[in-house]
Amino acid sequence: MRHMIKPLGGRVLVKPLEGEAKSTGGILLPDTAKKRPQEGKVIAVGEGKLLDNGQVEPIPVKVGDVVIYPEYGGTEVKLKDEDYLLIDSDSLLAVRVPDGKPEKKDKKSK
Repeated sequence: MRHMIKPLGGRVLVKPLEGEAKSTGGILLPDTAKKRPQEGKVIAVGEGKLLDNGQVEPIPVKVGDVVIYPEYGGTEVKLKDEDYLLIDSDSLLAVRVPDGKPEKKDKKSK
């Protein structure tokens, strides 16, 4: 998939996921009542954040990850009639992981 935007530095390009169209009680919500999405799929990542010592800190997410970000985080960008956000990787709050797949832990014998 080709993109016309390559994030610079420690930024990521995110495609927001659609907000809920129904309330928890099953009532359809109009567009004005929908909560602004706070989850999105990472579409592209920059090369990393340049540190004061000249080294580049890698970005902790990769293309395809689903991330959680602040409700009003990032800069809105429109690309081919699609809405995206450019977000500083330091502003990302979490990465969604699949259910039932606990993180691997090192098991060292004593």
